[in-house]
This record gives sequence, C-alpha cells and structure tokens, in this order.
Amino acid sequence: MSEDKGGFEDVRESLDGHPIRSLLAYARPYWIRLTAGVFTSFCTRFARLVPPIVVATAIDRVVLQSGEPGLLSEVGVAPGGEITGEAARIALLEQLVVIAVLAYLVRSATRFASRYLLQSTAQKVQRDLRNDTYDHLQHLSMDFFVSHQTGGMMSILNSDINRLEQFLNTEFRQLIRVVATVGGISIVLWTYSPKLALVALAPVPVIGLASGLFLDWIEPRYKSIRETVARLNTRLENNLGGTAVIKTFNRHAFERGRVAAQSRTYHDEKVAALRIRRAFFASLRLTTGVVFVLVLYIGGSDIIAGDPGALSAGAFALFFLYLRRLYSPMRRVGKSANRYQLAKSSAERVFGLLGKEPTVTEPPDSHEPESVTGDVAFEDVTFGYGGRDPVIRNVSLEVPAGTTIGLAGPTGAGKSTLLKLLPRFHDVDSGSVRVDGVDVREYGLRALREEIAIVEQNPYLFSGTVAENIAYGDRAVLDAEWDEGTNVTETEGRDRIVEAAKAAEAHEFIRELPEEYDTTVGERGVKLSGGQRQRLAIARALLNDPSIIVFDEATSDVDTETEELIQESLDRLIEDRTAFVIAHRLSTIQEADRIVVMEDGEITESGTHEDLLDLGGVYATLWRSQADSDPQVRVLED
Repeated sequence: MSEDKGGFEDVRESLDGHPIRSLLAYARPYWIRLTAGVFTSFCTRFARLVPPIVVATAIDRVVLQSGEPGLLSEVGVAPGGEITGEAARIALLEQLVVIAVLAYLVRSATRFASRYLLQSTAQKVQRDLRNDTYDHLQHLSMDFFVSHQTGGMMSILNSDINRLEQFLNTEFRQLIRVVATVGGISIVLWTYSPKLALVALAPVPVIGLASGLFLDWIEPRYKSIRETVARLNTRLENNLGGTAVIKTFNRHAFERGRVAAQSRTYHDEKVAALRIRRAFFASLRLTTGVVFVLVLYIGGSDIIAGDPGALSAGAFALFFLYLRRLYSPMRRVGKSANRYQLAKSSAERVFGLLGKEPTVTEPPDSHEPESVTGDVAFEDVTFGYGGRDPVIRNVSLEVPAGTTIGLAGPTGAGKSTLLKLLPRFHDVDSGSVRVDGVDVREYGLRALREEIAIVEQNPYLFSGTVAENIAYGDRAVLDAEWDEGTNVTETEGRDRIVEAAKAAEAHEFIRELPEEYDTTVGERGVKLSGGQRQRLAIARALLNDPSIIVFDEATSDVDTETEELIQESLDRLIEDRTAFVIAHRLSTIQEADRIVVMEDGEITESGTHEDLLDLGGVYATLWRSQADSDPQVRVLED
C-alpha cells in the first residue's frame, strides 16, 4: 500500500502574506487588553532593575561611605554628598529599603496583571482561530475532504493551533523581556561606565545575527518535521480506525513496521534539529562567559590601577548583577528563534488552510425558495473527480416531483456519484442538474441541502445518544434535545424523534437498549449493528421532512424481515416525495415508478420492473442472477 502523505503540503500554496502577521491580526480585536498587558510587562521588567541599583548604592554609600552619588542620587530619590554618622547611614539604608520594597510591590502587581492580560489574550486568539478554522473547514467542498486525511486536519486544529497559542503566550512576553531588559540595562551600564558597557553589550548584535542565521537554517527542517508529524498522525488515525481489519487479517506486525518507520523518520529529523539547537545554545553560553571574564579583568584592572574612570565597588557589583540578567534573555533569544520557526511553520498550515477556497460556492443573489416541490432533471451531465476521466457521461434524466426512481447496475457504474451532484457535493463538468427547473448552482447551499436527505450504505453516527443522532435531522429538535432554547419543547422534540424512529422501524430495538433513546451509541455508532445504524440514519433523514430523499443502499445491512418492515414504511413516507433509491438487492426497487440502469457512467436502460424484465438486458440478467441466491427474489419471480 502506498503511504498517504497527509501532511497538507499543498495548503501553503493558499497562504496570503506572512503567517505571523496573520496571527497577530487575530489579536487586534483585543488591542486594549493587549496594550495594557504590554505596558504592565514593561513595568515589571523595569521594576526588576531597581533592586541591583539599591544594592550598589548601599555598598557605596552605607557600607563604604564613599562620596559617589550614584544613580539614585542623580535621579533625586536618594540624598547626594558624603554620608557620615551612624544615624545618617541608617536613614539612608531605610530609604533604600523603602525603594526596594516599592520596586518589589510594583513588580508583583504588574507581573500578575501582565501575565493575566497577555495569557488570556492568547487564549482568546486560540479560541477564535480554532473556531474560524473549523468553520472554514466545514465550508470547504467535498473534493477537499476526498484528497486530505482526517489525521492531517486534526493536527492543524489541535497541534498547530495550540502551538500558536503557546507562541503568543510565551514568546511575546519573551520579546518584551528582551527589549525592556536589554534596553534598561544598557542605559544603566552606560551611565556608570561607557567603556565596560561597550564590552558587556558587544555580544548583543552577535547573538542577533547568529539567531537570524539559525532561523534560516532551521526553517526547512521544522517544515519537514511538521509534515512528518502530520503523516504520523494520519497513520495512527487510520490504524486506530481500522483496528477490526488489522485484527481480522492479523496485520499487527505489518502496521507496527509502518508506524515504526514513520516514528523513526520523526525521531531522526527531530534529533538532527536538536543537535544543532544544543550547539547553538552552547555557543551563546560560551560567548556570554567570555564577556563575563573580560568585564571582570578590565574593570578589576582599572580599580587596581586607580584609574579615574574606574567603577566604585558598588557599581562593579552592579555590573555583574546586571550581566546575569542581560544574557539570560539574550540566551533565550535562541530558544525564541527556535519556537518562532515552529510557530511560523504551524501558522503557514493554519492560514494556508484558511486561504483555501471552496470549489462549490453559491452566487451572491442565490435562489432561496420558501419551499421545493421536488422536480429533478439531469441534463446531459458529465462529471469526473478532480479533472480525471469522467465517471458520469452525458446522463439525462427527468424526474417529476413525487416520483420514486430506482437505480441499478454493477458496482462502479456511477450511481452514487450521480446523486452526489444533486446536493452539490460536487459540481458537474458539463451539463446541469436542476431542481424545480432551477440549476442547483443558482441555489443557496443551505436552502438546497435542507430539502435533500441522504441515507448512505454505511451511515455515520456521532458519538452521543440515540435521540441526539436522530435529532440531528432537524435543528429545532436538536436544540431542544440539548436544551439550547427553541420553539420546540423537549417533550415535543422527543415525540418527533420517537415518531421518526417508528417510521424507520427503529423504535422496537431502541426500546430494548439499556437506556432506550438515551443510550450512547459509541464512536461512529460502534455499539450498534449495521442494520441498527441504518435504521437510525433513516429516522434522522425522515425527521428533516425533505422534499427529496436519496437512499444509497440504505437497507443493505438489514435482514429480509426488517427490510420488508422498512420498505412498508418507506412506501408510505416517500409517497409525496421525490425519492432516489440505489439498490444492490433489486427487490428493494421493483415497485419504483421507474428503474434506471447505469453502466460505466451512462444510462443504458430505463423503465418499470416489468418493462426491464421484458427487455431482457442488464437488469433482467441481474434479477435472474439474484434469484439464484436470494430466496425473496426467487419468490417474487415465481
């Protein structure tokens, strides 16, 4: 089997502009909260610079009693001149303690405010982005879902969007930290000693340049890693969903090998990137270590030599206190660069997906009828998936409202594909599909699809209760089931659910379930049999009260007795509706108003059951072959 990529490489082609700018645009509605968070974050960083200055002043003015005024004296918050006498020294110390306490109070208050404001903003952006991405995904056309794996979609909706939230939450604050800390420390150090400040600040542009080079190097590698993760997620999702098949054919070793191969690829790519990251961070630490030693040597030499521009003891201590704080955020630049690249890679996938346009759209002045009669016409329709060879060729079919059309033919004849064109899951390549004389491409999609119900051979049930799955057919009933407020009361909604279940011959088996209509059906309805799932799907479709119903082998997984019961109900229910019934078991459609036989995407026969038997063509052959194996068909033939 070929390996599905599932990495959504193609969505990057739909990216418009820089992805990080697109991400920041999501924070724009919260600019007041964001501005307050940035301001308080700067206040936090500046408040952290005050205690070392207090220590330097205490060493020089209180302990050593030097005449150096210091920065606090120059800004007017501490007395200038020489401090002599115990009382004066104690008074200055008390004043310095008050300044330090105020700095810590400001730091604590602003730290709480900044973290709350910035983190809550990141959470709001994450919420909005996930909601918009999910909503956009739901509005994409069916051809997108045919060509993209569920695992890749889940990777974008979860992993990628969570990574963007973490980037906004953590790295935005780190950016403020770098700007405020480096800027504030640079000013203070320059005030005390321009020469040593130049030595201390020399690595800043070097680290910035190195980080830029690191970004250029790591970018393609993290793109590859993200694609590998998506492929791995897709493989795991496929295997978990296909557990029954894996067990049936005993392919545990085969699938373990495929998962192990993709895990090994992810491991190798991650380790390769990790090796460079560690080397990069180690080089940053070495650079800052060299600067620490230089400041120690140069500053110490100046003090020993009695240089007039030499630092005081307090200022010398201040330099080393600040050096640690200066290079801590600068070393963090490397990690931020790494996380920026990860976030950029995720943002490309998220906003690339948001840039994908549906291929099936509705016109601005779409047709929105109050009701649909159910006249259907296929006019010289040709269609092929993704521009490939046509699956449907020049099909024309007139179906008056209230008519039941049975579709028969070999597997792959194009029966299901033809009916997927009716609700515009796909658009025709040529020709047209009309409902009530109006081309379906002129309808509003919601108005069109609300009038068409489809019951498939393998119906999808949501993980929830029996009642919730049936209620999905009608919005008002579904809201009532979830207590979300509607003009349908919970009791009325449940009554309609029961009526639909009875019509689909599902009521009896539902009553035998542990909690009846409140029984959970499991993921994809795994707790129910195939026939039970189909009957719930029929009930769901009937609750919608559509004008047009499509049954795509909807009774294929039920026994003969149950099929007869369902058929009796369906005969009553479709009496005033246009119905299309695809059937492998021809006994299901023998009473249809007209039976259409398809082969290789074309209509080859059309007529009533008796007409087609008399014709002696494909339909007659299929009927007789089923008569040999199906007792019900044999009885009907007799």
